[in-house]
Amino acid sequence: MIDDAVKARMELLRGWLGRRLAPDALAWVDEQTTRIADAPAGLPLARALGLAPRRVGRALLQLDGSEMAQAQAVRPGLDASDWTLDQAARILFALASTAAGEEQFAARLDAILRSGEIGEQIALFRGLPLYPAPQRLLPLAGEGIRSAMQPVYEAVAHRSPYPAENFSEAMWNQMVVKALFIGSTLAPIQGLDDRRNADLARMLVDYAHERWAASRDVKPELWRCVGPFATSEDDFADLLRVFSSGNDAERYAAALALSECPTPDALVLLESAPDLWRDIRNAKLTWEKLA
Repeated sequence: MIDDAVKARMELLRGWLGRRLAPDALAWVDEQTTRIADAPAGLPLARALGLAPRRVGRALLQLDGSEMAQAQAVRPGLDASDWTLDQAARILFALASTAAGEEQFAARLDAILRSGEIGEQIALFRGLPLYPAPQRLLPLAGEGIRSAMQPVYEAVAHRSPYPAENFSEAMWNQMVVKALFIGSTLAPIQGLDDRRNADLARMLVDYAHERWAASRDVKPELWRCVGPFATSEDDFADLLRVFSSGNDAERYAAALALSECPTPDALVLLESAPDLWRDIRNAKLTWEKLA
């Protein structure tokens, strides 16, 4: 049986598709959804997932303001701003298969993610915030953030409330460090500031030192997770180095990190650049704007 929360989420996705698909494509989506709900452990799900791009297309949903507001009402934190039609359809089909029960759904999702092509993986990982029993799906999310394929990693990590709500601190830290390691970005990670922690800051500083030792650049946004925990002389020296000798983006990032640094010398350093310090205080320079 599909629970009421999942039904509301299915109605949300079906509504988005209904406003964008031709009648024959929408009829196909409705038919597949019914078949999957009637046989959630059978073949209809795999078939529908495979056919979705061809039957509904890969165009962006391009949600309008009212649709985004509706998404927040149904599932706070849901960000489908860069979803495509086939991804929405695939997630709808996955939700229909929850009729099999939570344990069976988790097992089936695991099997599909292990064998599915990359497009299926991206879509199904993007659906994580919508599935029932989110804690059951943590092992699958963990596989996603360990993926060597950046789009798969980002399907879990970016624009999703799932990691911030469900990951342990160790799992969260692994996800953040992995973003920098594979050349992804931190800005789209929801809850990034709220879940910063001292262990993560230390891991990132160590990573920065490794990059410097190899004469490689360090992404400026790394310092976003360091500033509040830069309490030692060595930590302050790192921020001073970036502030004093970095390019504009690095200097701005160091200044933002210093603005959250508990070390008294941080304020002294910021006051040596009054224009920059004023922009931070007036919110003209923020991490979001820097990103």
